[in-house]
Amino acid sequence: MTLHFTLDPEPTAELRAEILTLWTDVSNAGGAVGFVPPVTEEQVRPTAEQQLAGVASRAESGPDRLLVARAEPAGPLAGVLFFESMRFDLMDHWRMLKRVMIAPSCQGLGYGAELMAEAERVARGWGLAGLQLTARGGMGLEKFYGRCGYTEVGRVPGAIRVAPGDDRDDITFWLDLR
Repeated sequence: MTLHFTLDPEPTAELRAEILTLWTDVSNAGGAVGFVPPVTEEQVRPTAEQQLAGVASRAESGPDRLLVARAEPAGPLAGVLFFESMRFDLMDHWRMLKRVMIAPSCQGLGYGAELMAEAERVARGWGLAGLQLTARGGMGLEKFYGRCGYTEVGRVPGAIRVAPGDDRDDITFWLDLR
């Protein structure tokens, strides 16, 4: 099954609620998107609202962009990611991918790779020179992002503390689009 993508959907209250639920579900399934399970929507809400604040309505053209994926055009969210601007002119030729999420019910269907491929296609269409993302070590994400064409370009040992005595590396990846 192929995903249906929407770039820059209107960030309605309904879409915001869907993203909040997806984010909470992904976090509780062990996804490395800023939280450690168990979490509630109320715990995720401030971070989600801050991330969504960079995505203005279509009329306002915010600095960040949102890509949503659905298995069916009107179906529930299968995945999301944000293209985050660095908000610095000297870095305007690339974007940071943030909050790359696939619904737990959609795991193992190839949707993650499909979402990453669509992000690359969009970025190339914008004429960007590259995409960067960070990942939490110890999750096996190095292999996934490597298969998507990303190269590890940096690692900060123990920068992410998920629990006392459980520090993980913060890994930076780059996809050169030139």
